[in-house]
This record gives sequence, C-alpha cells and structure tokens, in this order.
Amino acid sequence: MPARAAGSAAPPPGLRELLRSPGYGRLLLVSALVGVPVSLAAFGFVGLEHELQHWVWESLPRQLGHARAPWWWPLPALALAGLLLAPIVTRMPGRGGHTPVLGLGGPPTLPVEVPSVVLAALAALPLGAVLGPEAPLMALGSGLALLTVSAAKRAASPLLGPMLGAAGSTAAIATIFGSPLVAAVMMIEAAGLGGAQLTMLLLPCLLASGVGALVFTGFGHWTGLSIGALSLPSVPRAGLPDAGDFLWGVPLAVVIAVVLVAGQTLGHRCAAFTAHRTAVRTVLCAVLVGGCVAGYALVTGRSPEEAALSGQATLGQLAADPHGWPVGALLALVLFKGLGWGVALGSLRGGPIFPAVLLGAALGVAAGGLPGLGTGAGLAAGLAAGSAAVTRLPVTSTVLAAALLGDQATDSMPLLIVAAVVAFLTATFVHRVAAPGPGTDAGPEPGAGAGPEPGRPAPAGPVQ
Repeated sequence: MPARAAGSAAPPPGLRELLRSPGYGRLLLVSALVGVPVSLAAFGFVGLEHELQHWVWESLPRQLGHARAPWWWPLPALALAGLLLAPIVTRMPGRGGHTPVLGLGGPPTLPVEVPSVVLAALAALPLGAVLGPEAPLMALGSGLALLTVSAAKRAASPLLGPMLGAAGSTAAIATIFGSPLVAAVMMIEAAGLGGAQLTMLLLPCLLASGVGALVFTGFGHWTGLSIGALSLPSVPRAGLPDAGDFLWGVPLAVVIAVVLVAGQTLGHRCAAFTAHRTAVRTVLCAVLVGGCVAGYALVTGRSPEEAALSGQATLGQLAADPHGWPVGALLALVLFKGLGWGVALGSLRGGPIFPAVLLGAALGVAAGGLPGLGTGAGLAAGLAAGSAAVTRLPVTSTVLAAALLGDQATDSMPLLIVAAVVAFLTATFVHRVAAPGPGTDAGPEPGAGAGPEPGRPAPAGPVQ
C-alpha cells in the first residue's frame, strides 16, 4: 500500500474515539439539562402566541359584535403585523430571524439575536401571517442553548456551537410537530451526516428532544394551556392502499410539489423585492397577505381564519370532517392561502412547513372523490407530499405524516413513503429547472440573519 502523501488530511476519527473524546460526556449532560429551560421558554412562547391568536381571531370579533371574524378582518390585522414587523427586521440584531423562504437552517442563532426573533414571530404569527411557529422556535432554542457556553469555548471547539444549537432547536420543537421523534429525525436528516458523525449528532438531539417533550407535556397538564401543536384528533379511515391509491397518489404528489414550488418561487421574488426599502415593502407585503386571506373569505363565504395563520387548526378541522368542505372551497383555500404563503415566505417571519402541510392535505382531500382514491388515502398522500415538497426531507416527511395519522399510519405507510419520495424528486427537479437567474434571487438585507436551507454541522472531531 503506498504511503500517505505528506500533508494529506488525516482520516476522520472513529466512533469510539469521538465518544471518548474529552468533553463529549459533558456535551451530552449539557444537552439533556439545556432541554429543561429551553422547553420552558418554548412553551411560554407558543402558549402566548396561541392565546394572542385566539384573542385576535375569535375573542375580539365577538366583543365587537361579530359571530366570527368578518371577511375584511385580515386587512387591518396584517397591516398592523407589517407595521410592527418593519422596525424589527430593519433595526434589531438578527433582524427577526432569517427569511422563511430560505428554509429552517443556517448557522446557529446567537443569543443577542433571540429577542428580535421572538418579537418578530409574536408580531406576525398571531395577526395572521400564513406561516408556522417552527422556525422561530428552532432559533429560540438554538440561541438559548448557546447561552450555556462562552463564545471563547465555541471558538475553541468548532463543533460545539452547531451541536449545542441543534440540541436546543430539537428541544424547542419537541412536541410542536406532534412527536419529539419528528424533530430529532428532521435535524439529523437535514444535517446530511453519516457514520460516526451521525451518531455524535444523534445522541444530543435525542436527549434534548426527549427532555423537551417531557417538559412540554408536564407543563401543559399543569397549566392547562394549549400550545396548538400540529395534530389530528380525528382522521378518516383509509385501510390498506390498493392500486387505485397509487395510481392517483403519484400524480397527486407531483401536483402538490409543483404548487408548493410555485409558492416558494413567489417567496424568492418577494425576498428580492423586500431586500431594498425593506420597511415600506414589508408593510406592503403584509397587506398583500391580508388581501389574499380576505379574498378567500369573500369568495367562499367562510371564515378568513381558515386561510390565515399557520393552518394547524384548519388542518384538524379538515381531517375531522373532510366531507364538510366542498371541492370549490378546498381549491380556493389552496389558491388564496398558497398566494398568501408565497408572499409571506419572502417578507414576513415564521416557518414554512405547517402551511405547506395544510395545502398538501387540502389538495389530497379535494382529490379524494376521484374514482379509486378515497378521502383517507388522499389526505395521507397530501400530508406526506406537502411536507416533503417544501422541506425536501422525505424521511422526516414520512415520519411526520405517520405521527399525524396515528393508528392509521401502519396501513398507509407504503402510500406515505411513495408520496414523500415522489414529491421530493419533483420539487428537486422543478427547483432546478425554475431556479432564478443570477441577480434575481436577492436575499434579505445584509445582517438579516439569513442562512441556507438546513445547514450542516462542522466536520466531526473531538469535542474539547
């Protein structure tokens, strides 16, 4: 065997060396301990956001004499959201977090950036931004976790910051996806690691997410507060998928992926639009989102709340009573909420996943009347395809859809897997074909905290 060339890179350390490296045991302990305060902070955030949302969209309209929010309600609500958000994204450190169309990843959120992330989310989400709470929660968990170590220690061990940030993020979103396992799988799949590096990242994330889920559950029972986690209390029975389910499920996944990529493309255009004169254009985009939500209510005669917000509540209502939604209302929801989601992706602050899951589910239920498909199978395929198309994480999307379907997941698993993979491949292909040319996909202003889609931790090495 030829001798190793001088100056060539040393082979990566093995699993045993990584696990026995100085400080790795302390990292595991810190990851478990940090799950407690991070989860308490995350619980407070989502509890407050849920209460504000309930007040804006249900209590306040009733106090003003309306049985429900009128069709025009989103216009002043989203205008106020834009006015509150504008100074945060232009003046505060971290600029409210990165733009949602750029994904969930990027470098760990620094502690100094956490206040702007929380304020931006509380300004946008309860007032009707068509985004979810997952990205702000991940940033909150990452920033709080990094408070446990000094900047000097993070600089001395390049792996420490990303590892601890990932653990904090998984602790913060331990139950917002309905299962701590979904959060851990998402962080691991997004990292794109394997072998010893995967194991090294896996243990802190699992520990933090497990502790976080325990705190969320216990604190929720003690306070009686709701956090509005993504969950389906009731789902239509689907049974084992047959040839008809796959015959319709594959093109359905393709359609869902194309629709969601179109929304993301609109988001990139809006991100380029708000990169200059950010304050004024952020308010303008927020009003446009409000116009989309109001348009849905005006056209369908239904509550604007169905098209506003993250879609968690609407998804539960859709799954519990899919036949109570006319196909026309479902298509209008996809059109108007999809347009609002696309604009919000490039201009407001929040997470991209929850609305995408609802849009996929709405298309799946709308297609459920096709001969040979069925509502239950359409919903299952839509859940998996909607998540996979926007995250491009097919394993995470399959696990998330299975967690949402509960005891229906076992029978539906083959369809979930196929739908997630088809949507992932379609979204990847369409993104590549429709990628904007140079200079058209401008990101946020410098310092806006933007990062690429799920980032990769630094190459694994001994934790000091």
